[in-house]
Amino acid sequence: MVIHNIQIGLENMIPDLNVPNGGKEERKGNVTYAIDDVPPWYLCIFMALQHYLTMIGAIVAIPFILCPALCMAETDPDRSNIISTMIFVTGLITWLQATFGCRLPIVQGGTISFLVPTLAILGLPTWKCPAPDILEAMNVDERRSIWTVRMCELSGAIAVASLFQVVGGYFGIIGSLLRFVTPLTIAPTVALVGLTLFDHAAEAASQQWGIAAGTFILLTIFSQCMGEVKIPILVWKRGVGCTVTWFSLFKLFPVLLTIVIMWVVCGILTASGALDADHPARTDIKLNIIEQAPWFRVPYPGQWGAPTVSVAGVLGMLAGVLACTVESISYYPTTARMCAAPPPPLHAINRGLGTEGFGTLLAALWGAGNGTNTFGENVGAIGVTKVGSRRVVQWAAALMVLQGVIGKLGAVFILIPQPIVGGLFCVMFGMIAAFGLSALQYVDLNSSRNLYIIGFSLFFPLVLTRWMSAHSGVIQTGVEALDAVLQVLLSTSILVGGLVGCLLDNLIPGKTIIHLLIIYYNCLP
Repeated sequence: MVIHNIQIGLENMIPDLNVPNGGKEERKGNVTYAIDDVPPWYLCIFMALQHYLTMIGAIVAIPFILCPALCMAETDPDRSNIISTMIFVTGLITWLQATFGCRLPIVQGGTISFLVPTLAILGLPTWKCPAPDILEAMNVDERRSIWTVRMCELSGAIAVASLFQVVGGYFGIIGSLLRFVTPLTIAPTVALVGLTLFDHAAEAASQQWGIAAGTFILLTIFSQCMGEVKIPILVWKRGVGCTVTWFSLFKLFPVLLTIVIMWVVCGILTASGALDADHPARTDIKLNIIEQAPWFRVPYPGQWGAPTVSVAGVLGMLAGVLACTVESISYYPTTARMCAAPPPPLHAINRGLGTEGFGTLLAALWGAGNGTNTFGENVGAIGVTKVGSRRVVQWAAALMVLQGVIGKLGAVFILIPQPIVGGLFCVMFGMIAAFGLSALQYVDLNSSRNLYIIGFSLFFPLVLTRWMSAHSGVIQTGVEALDAVLQVLLSTSILVGGLVGCLLDNLIPGKTIIHLLIIYYNCLP
């Protein structure tokens, strides 16, 4: 996960249980390019650019939470190198998934789901940032060593945790376990990804509430009110010449449009002197990042140092792997329907999950500080454009790899003013929570049993993790490694919520009979 698709309604995120064969016959006539079609190369480039721009709106938010947690300075030029690495690895993984994995035209990239365990790990006493005055007194090399050692810890934890998804996917273990995963496990696991991060949304948005409000108001207007509004554009067609076609601009790029417009507003406020010299909404306080960023830089494995591994980190990151697995499974049959392809068989789902795990391993080794998941935004873009060609996504992957080696472009995204990011967080984190809760449509909400389970599995993890963050040294077993493991596990809300929901649903009489395979695949193997 990614940041979830806000262009389409929740009803489009989960396939209709009553549609046979995933709706292939119903949708086939509406697809311009089906999954195996190969459009002309020039059309491939244009349509790949759409996927790239859609992906960028989702991925740029991650470093705004990750980098401060790593103790990086606001003006550290390596921030741009991290985001370039994320985009570069996104291209690699997307090509692998479309070519060898599930072979659906999906985009794989950085995900918010891994931020929850990341923050829990970096909240350990060992990894907490030094006091601000100590950080300010450090020279450049000392400051760099502070965040690189934390990045290496995250890289090692993500790499080892990803192996569970690789093995579970390629050997079919995950597909077998899906029979035991019900909506009362899915809902708290995914919903808590968004709910847990509300502090970061509040912190960023509160730096200038007017700009943050303008951001989520525009985002709401573009994605929800103007989704069906099309604008005329000139398109050249061979044998026809220039023709006018109608383009769904607001449905395809609501996030990107919002960022650009609010960025211009911040630029006007900066130029007019309406903002103080050090105000976080100014557009000129991080210009040194662009100046210091190289024009060309190829990310490589171990660029921040050799990954380190701890039991606490690995177990914490397993929660992120679990959340990503649940989310990706929901997108595979949906994407197949949009491409007029038959529902992916269980072995294809397993292969896709194994490839996603391999992609997370690559992201860890390259030092992205994050894992990978299916981008919901790009799934929505397929439904809007009616272009489900695998070749288009392969071209998009090539564009991502190219952009990942152009350092100046990565630096541009770091300049987005903080209040704009806060406004985006308010919408995006809310949509993640809503996506998780949407699984409850398959549960009898008139049952006091089900209400008890969902209420407790949502509320208790928030209580426990908040208390754990305020009492980081409270666990004293006498074994330091065990203390760290328990601290991370009990501070990871998505793990606690999913575990509580799963246990209660399987132990309390009256177990829910609908499981993940029925919900997202419409049939049993």
